[in-house]
Amino acid sequence: MTVKERDTARHSRKPAKTRPGRTDLRRVRSTTNAEIEADVRRDPDVAPLLDDAWFAKARAVEPLQKVAISIRVDPDVIEFFRKTGPGYQTRMNAILRAFMERARHK
Repeated sequence: MTVKERDTARHSRKPAKTRPGRTDLRRVRSTTNAEIEADVRRDPDVAPLLDDAWFAKARAVEPLQKVAISIRVDPDVIEFFRKTGPGYQTRMNAILRAFMERARHK
């Protein structure tokens, strides 16, 4: 392969071939609301059903504006959080918030 061939991108007007998904759409489409509700009741980790009672208790919460700062942390600490993947700064903020809220309640 020449350099020119390697650096050339080829495009087509034809739609790309799609791979079939692994989801059993026939089963999903045939699931009744009663079956879904029963599955929700059996699974403690599932989100609650968003019914009228849920919306009556719900309240809108404005997210706080973040403040950009410069902070010095030990190299192993930042490496640990970076290895946890995207969103590591959000996780660091959540840990700091948990510490702050616990300290407030003491």
